[in-house]
Amino acid sequence: MDYSTLLYEVRGSVALIHLNRPERLNAIGGDMKAELGHALFERARHDDAVRCVVLTGTGERAFCAGADIKERADKVLPQAQYHLQQKATHRLFRDIEQFEKPVIAAINGVALGGGLEIALCCDVRIAARGARLGLPEARIGALPAAGGTQRLPRLVGPGIAKELMLTGDHIDAERALAIGLVNQVVEPAVLLDTALAMAARMAANAPLSLRHIKHAIDLGLQVGIEAGLEYERYAAALVVSSADRREGMRAFVEKRAPMFRGE
Repeated sequence: MDYSTLLYEVRGSVALIHLNRPERLNAIGGDMKAELGHALFERARHDDAVRCVVLTGTGERAFCAGADIKERADKVLPQAQYHLQQKATHRLFRDIEQFEKPVIAAINGVALGGGLEIALCCDVRIAARGARLGLPEARIGALPAAGGTQRLPRLVGPGIAKELMLTGDHIDAERALAIGLVNQVVEPAVLLDTALAMAARMAANAPLSLRHIKHAIDLGLQVGIEAGLEYERYAAALVVSSADRREGMRAFVEKRAPMFRGE
């Protein structure tokens, strides 16, 4: 399937998705939300060969500059309609966050507004040196409404999150690393290779383990320690008799690479 706003390819066990509107700094517009949902949930999810996803932007300037303001500037939606529209956006972004396979954001340039909010839904964020990140919605009379007010404080703490959102400041990749917003900062020339290499390391592990580790961490951040530990025990019990666990144990004893099947 061809997309008008994305590029989709599979490299080995990794699905590589480019947000592909470089003339608009890969801004969220056109059919991008629908196509991103299709690429992840109709293709990557159902392709057993895909064990991990890397999400990046086309070109050297932008991962995603956020909502396409030129598309929206003259549109004023009734409050009720906007509320329903934003609920659909929240559902899409939450589905990205809860995707069963690991998702890595390779931030190759600016990641602003909704672009940063997409990256916040990913499990790991790697930024190119020179990238700029921020949630500047207050500068145009809006607010981060695709999960930014909820995910950023959970990641970097409320004080820093409020600073970034209330000032609308853009920060560089090095500060993003210092506050825990990104996991690594690398030179632009090696960004995609770095992300793909990490994705390959993740993809080499047992799919059931990856799925339940993701869920246990994400759930544990929302509940108390006892409820988190209870889910951890439950998840461990689910995989203890899996074929992949038996294969992993045998491979370790036999000193060979395991052949996981997601079963």
